[in-house]
Amino acid sequence: MKTKVGIQELLPGLWIWCARHPFWTKDDDYPQVVASTFVESGGERILIDPIAPSLDCIGLWDRLDSRPPTMAVVTMPDHVRDIDMFFAQHSVEAYGPMFFFRDQVPDTDLKPVTAGTELPGRLMPLYDARGRAETPIYFPEHRTIVFGDALTEHGGELRVWDSPWHKEREIPALREMLILPFERVIVSHFTDSPIHSRSDFEKALTLPPFRWNSR
Repeated sequence: MKTKVGIQELLPGLWIWCARHPFWTKDDDYPQVVASTFVESGGERILIDPIAPSLDCIGLWDRLDSRPPTMAVVTMPDHVRDIDMFFAQHSVEAYGPMFFFRDQVPDTDLKPVTAGTELPGRLMPLYDARGRAETPIYFPEHRTIVFGDALTEHGGELRVWDSPWHKEREIPALREMLILPFERVIVSHFTDSPIHSRSDFEKALTLPPFRWNSR
């Protein structure tokens, strides 16, 4: 069953919302609906890669207003998206990559996220070795890892997105994550569902890399 736009509860203090990307075109190498994450951890209320809905998730703003986020994290330069809107709405403390694409530099001052350095809320940025400045985020309290683009889902199957360093760097870096006691994975880009299990992750490491043009 395909995940539709809207809010989905996962655990107490952990939920996602799925919304249509406002700048998506049919030429993009990802589906139009993308996932964002909200987690309460270590006394913080945190947005991960937040994207603002228009007609999607019409109850999102009311929900966030009732328990305002204190922090936001952008996992990679491609996902700056609506961070300025969320900062203006809630004055969150914002974290993100040190470098951005020229046409996507946010007005919000993002504190740098570095793999291996703990963030407020006891969040752990991880190293994915793809060379795209992505830092997946691990939530120890919820045993969950959120990925930007390193993993995706297509046709119900979790896959590792291809990179020039797939075998030499990316797969070894992802295997290192197996030392963490995580139970679920959340991905931003998907066709059926953004939520996957640890066993799905383990299987993904054995599959050929995912290339959107070849599926």
